[in-house]
Amino acid sequence: MRAVEITSFGPPDVLKLGQRPDPVAGPGEVLIDVAAAGVNRPDLIQRLGKYPPPPGASDIPGLEVAGTVSALGEGVTGFAVGDEVCALVAGGGYAELAAVPYEQVLPMPRA
Repeated sequence: MRAVEITSFGPPDVLKLGQRPDPVAGPGEVLIDVAAAGVNRPDLIQRLGKYPPPPGASDIPGLEVAGTVSALGEGVTGFAVGDEVCALVAGGGYAELAAVPYEQVLPMPRA
C-alpha cells in the first residue's frame, strides 16, 4: 500500500510517499480502507521529531481516519464489511489501509 513516511524530522517536505506492506485485521481489529485522514497538531509535532509514536504504534503519521471497513478481525462485532466509519488511531492514518482496534472505531455520522 502507499503511505506517507517521515524521511527525517523537519518541514513538510520531509514527508514522502512510500510503499508499505498491507496491514491485516488482527483479533479485535477493523481494517479500514482510508478515504480521508485528518491533519492535527500532534501530526505536525511528530514530523518535527518532538512527539514520538507510542510504543507499538505505527511510525506512519496520522491519528484520524475515515473510510470503509474492508475486513474484520476475529471477535469483532458491531461492524460489517462496507460500513462507513471514522476512527482515532495511535498512528498509521496517512496510508491507504489502517488496522484499528474496534473500540476506537465509530460509525460515520450522518448529516
